[in-house]
Amino acid sequence: MTVRNYAIKCIQDEAQAVLDLIPQTDENFDRAVELIMQCNGKVIVTGVGKSGNIGAKIAATLASTGTPSFFVNPLDVYHGDLGVMSANDVVLAISNSGQTDELLRFIPMVLHMQIPIIGMSGNPQSLLAKYSTCHLNVSVRKEACPLNLAPTSSTTAALVMGDALAVALMECRHFQPQDFAQFHPGGELGKRLLTTAQDVMHTERLPILSETMHLGEAIIHVSKGKLGLGVAVTAGRVAGLITDGDIRRAMEKWQAEFFNHTVADIMTRQPKTVGPKAKISEIQRIMNKNKIHSVLVVDIDNRLLGIVDRYACVL
Repeated sequence: MTVRNYAIKCIQDEAQAVLDLIPQTDENFDRAVELIMQCNGKVIVTGVGKSGNIGAKIAATLASTGTPSFFVNPLDVYHGDLGVMSANDVVLAISNSGQTDELLRFIPMVLHMQIPIIGMSGNPQSLLAKYSTCHLNVSVRKEACPLNLAPTSSTTAALVMGDALAVALMECRHFQPQDFAQFHPGGELGKRLLTTAQDVMHTERLPILSETMHLGEAIIHVSKGKLGLGVAVTAGRVAGLITDGDIRRAMEKWQAEFFNHTVADIMTRQPKTVGPKAKISEIQRIMNKNKIHSVLVVDIDNRLLGIVDRYACVL
């Protein structure tokens, strides 16, 4: 076998391990989701070694999708971290064997505090499964490791089951993109969903035109505005919009007669507008749908407040 074939075999083995989770996902999964939904505290994820690494990722995923959660190493519990737990919490304990000594020594403390335990292991007959309120079976036929020793398929299966929990909880909570953005304010999605038109709009030296302005003069205003457009304003309210493209097409159409025409002759009379609180994500949708590069920001009386162009939406 070539090196690439070893890689392909590993991917195939881990993919099969994930698919094998489907028939293993039973009423215990429903019970786990119910326990977390009823939880008034936090989901405390715990595990040792590779299971701990997977647990930390699961905790992070839960926390970022609306389920308060964090990871605790069971070894740290013996040195004061037990204080972070309360009877309102739920513990998600992960161990491939379900027999990990450090984890099992942690379980009696949890039971004493009457905290529900969601066990996740590859052994439904393990002590972890026995003492859990419900048990998620993530057993695999074999590891992708050629020696069948290194945690590979088993850690992938546990990670996927954790993702399944997070996704199911998102559906139960009716978790929306806006909610996701609040937990990820520094990410691209967060910025698009939280940033508004008034945060990025151009407000200085706006290219304001009158409907009666001749196109020769309008060109100068459009050029100085450096936004590729001019806004026709009448009685303080937006009346229309002209773009570089409108001007070029008018030149081709009227040629020598071009300078005899006014802004009113070529302007779009109902340009796309948004309010100052419009989210960037919505503005991007409007631009893409209408194949335009700018929208006007107006108040409730249709008075121009600013202009948002496509470049301002790149966060």
